[in-house]
Amino acid sequence: MSGLRVGLVCSRVRVEEKLLLEAFSRRRNVELVRVDDGRFDAPLTQPRRVAEPTATLLRCDVVLLRSLSHARQVTIARVLAAWGVATVNRAQVLDTCGDKLQTTLALEAAGVPTPAARVAFTVEAGLDAVDALGYPCVVKPVTGSWGRLVSRVNDRDGAEAILEHKVELGGALHRVLYLQAHVAKPGRDLRAFVIGGQTVAAIGRRSSHWVTNTARGAVAEPVVVSPELDDVCRRASAAVGGGALAVDLLESSEGLLVNEINGTMEFRNSVGPTGVDIPDLLVQHVLEVAELNRCG
Repeated sequence: MSGLRVGLVCSRVRVEEKLLLEAFSRRRNVELVRVDDGRFDAPLTQPRRVAEPTATLLRCDVVLLRSLSHARQVTIARVLAAWGVATVNRAQVLDTCGDKLQTTLALEAAGVPTPAARVAFTVEAGLDAVDALGYPCVVKPVTGSWGRLVSRVNDRDGAEAILEHKVELGGALHRVLYLQAHVAKPGRDLRAFVIGGQTVAAIGRRSSHWVTNTARGAVAEPVVVSPELDDVCRRASAAVGGGALAVDLLESSEGLLVNEINGTMEFRNSVGPTGVDIPDLLVQHVLEVAELNRCG
């Protein structure tokens, strides 16, 4: 893979981005250009007079998107796609994975097991939905990560209070009430990394708290990628359009359930426990996409 030009768009250089920069530096004849998403400036109509540093991205064979903002990331992916520049991940994949409602619909359409969920817009309809799902029930924002603003309601009084606050005080997205059945899990959930359709590694995220995000203090432990886990993850990846994804799963009495899918994988706490060089595999995937785009 010689002479490839790769763009890296990010909000800031975190541990994951440092690992990716190191992985790129080990590749010969690959030019890497890093662009701060805050400096992205794109004309949407003709004539397209594009200033630097955005103009640099137009000369790339592929752009790896690592923005912290879902809105920025999807917007940049759409603009680059209109210019014929390949991105990892594609705009439609990022849009689907960044929206829990879209993710649930995509998984359901593909027959991938996922927790029961409902959507409503008013407190009254939301309470009916919670009653239908049963208590406890989980209330989530449609967009968001790291377990922020996720609530478990154990009774009708709690549900009424949370739903009223979301409807009255929240923004437009918070007024879309996404409600999910609570799954009793064995003190952990699973995160698997699917790159180019291959399940390359998995961890368990163990915590005494019911929210088991490593960002909230959960401890990562290695998990063997079983045939069942591999099958569910591959199908989940295909359901949302593929690419480089982190699939979050719950272990239930009915088997594995796909809870969420992350279009911008975080792996800082997963390389050590699994022994898998996830950033290197991600870089390899990015370069393969670049080759396809160049030939294409």
